[in-house]
Amino acid sequence: MEKGALQPERVVLRKLLREVRKEAGLRQVGLAERLGRPQSFVSDVEKGQRRVDVLELREICVACEIPLAVFIARLEAWLERGGA
Repeated sequence: MEKGALQPERVVLRKLLREVRKEAGLRQVGLAERLGRPQSFVSDVEKGQRRVDVLELREICVACEIPLAVFIARLEAWLERGGA
């Protein structure tokens, strides 16, 4: 099994995080402001240079105004389709 940032599931997660941020009409800096973190935090997460735990994922979802359960359902759907 692949490890790290290139693991297919992690790539899908990062793509979905980016998509959700954009759907919320936010640039990285806007999301970072909502999270009270530097823009580099968002960039590092989206590039796979930093992993997030479930509580951080929840914070991101709240900032993007998407319920965590909806995000997880979308992630599962993407993974079932093979990341498409």
